Amino acid sequence: MSQIHQQASLPGCPSCEEPLESGDLFCGACGYDLSAVPAPPDDRPTVAITVPAQSAGAGPVEWPPASEVDSSDLPAPTHRPADLPGLDSGGKPLPTTAPSAVRFDEPDAPAAEHPEANRPDAARPDANHPAADHPAADRLDANRPDAASGDFELAAPGAAAPDPRTAEHSGAGVPPGAKVCVACRSGHVDTDGYCENCGHAQPRERDHMEQELGSVAAVSDRGLRHHRNEDAFAVSSTALPDGSPAVVAIVCDGVSSASRPDEASAAAASAANEALLESLPRGTHPQQAMHEAILAASEAVNSLAHEPSRAMEHDPHRHQNAPACTLVGAIMAGGLLVVGWVGDSRVYWVPEDRANPPARLTEDDSWAAQMVATGLMNEAEAYADERAHAITGWLGADAYELEPHTASFKPDRPGLVVVCTDGLWNYAESAVEMAAAVPPDAYERPLHGAQVLVGHALDGGGHDNVTVALLPFAVPTQGAGSAYSTA
Repeated sequence: MSQIHQQASLPGCPSCEEPLESGDLFCGACGYDLSAVPAPPDDRPTVAITVPAQSAGAGPVEWPPASEVDSSDLPAPTHRPADLPGLDSGGKPLPTTAPSAVRFDEPDAPAAEHPEANRPDAARPDANHPAADHPAADRLDANRPDAASGDFELAAPGAAAPDPRTAEHSGAGVPPGAKVCVACRSGHVDTDGYCENCGHAQPRERDHMEQELGSVAAVSDRGLRHHRNEDAFAVSSTALPDGSPAVVAIVCDGVSSASRPDEASAAAASAANEALLESLPRGTHPQQAMHEAILAASEAVNSLAHEPSRAMEHDPHRHQNAPACTLVGAIMAGGLLVVGWVGDSRVYWVPEDRANPPARLTEDDSWAAQMVATGLMNEAEAYADERAHAITGWLGADAYELEPHTASFKPDRPGLVVVCTDGLWNYAESAVEMAAAVPPDAYERPLHGAQVLVGHALDGGGHDNVTVALLPFAVPTQGAGSAYSTA
């Protein structure tokens, strides 16, 4: 994610445009204070999410139809041995027929007739494979009838291998409740995280996480460039004192330039979620509850700075500064939509009726956002700058000053609440772009919608960890079609 903000000189004075030099704190021409940081906006009161009347003649937005299949679903061409004639090392044509199976260790055959037997790695897996030094790899297939003798059969050269996308994987040999291999879909995963059938190393739990709870769902993925997932989320539901439901989604993004960012995000998400589940049933106003939850998350992250790091000395990603993360959350309760945040993770509003405009409900704690807020740069200029994603607010012991932001809304129509890290919105920054990336059925299928959005980020490059939670917001029948009054 974005790095913590560091003071850097501007290319020119924001006041008189006098050229500046690295390290300048004041403009030499007009005396402008270059270190001044604009004050963040105050928390906003409850406002109504309403839609302006459509202009005459304006029709609904036409969305392009989604493709039925992509290139990954195209069947691979099949070649028979006779279609691809070849020559052996002596220049003679290779035979086009072969026995039904090949064995490496016929008991009565001399070793010279089996060239594979002389290879140093003939009796073990590829040394570069993660399972090479794992007991499961030596066991090969303990469920095979001939496993006791060490023999195993190979499919004949002309035999067609089953398509793993369509093959049936019963997992009959896997004990009830045990984990099934993600590669072969039939082997049992041992306690070390390897498949006992194919030896495939299983992904770490935090590399990809999914959770669906009623109508709220969240998905988090490591992405394509990071060595670990430093994001975390929590989704939950509870009841208000009057028995009406309250739904919660918290998303946290670890600061990569800090130590143990994965621990920071996990601690913050858990603490904020627990605080909300404790305060909302007591009747605390959702906006106040969100504010208190962010404070609780901050205390949880701060406490990590006093704990010894569990990182090993040889870990190239070890840091010595305080753990830190950002946080963004949403609460749906009593007809209100409450959001809270510190950092640059965001909340978007996407109406169920796509003819209505979407909106972004949060404001980043970032260098670019401050430049735009103070009028020193327009949005295009600010986000094109290399300092754009430097954050100015975060949770952690070394944060300048904790200033939780909260806002409360009363939507007048159903819609989808998108809570996400910058790993997603980097590929769909504006509200219109985010709405276009959200699948049309995400309101009815939030888990599928979250999966599609994570895929959108991975297709775009997956440079960062990606986490998104989707909360469908249903408006009471008596409130449909009319705007709520603002508080």
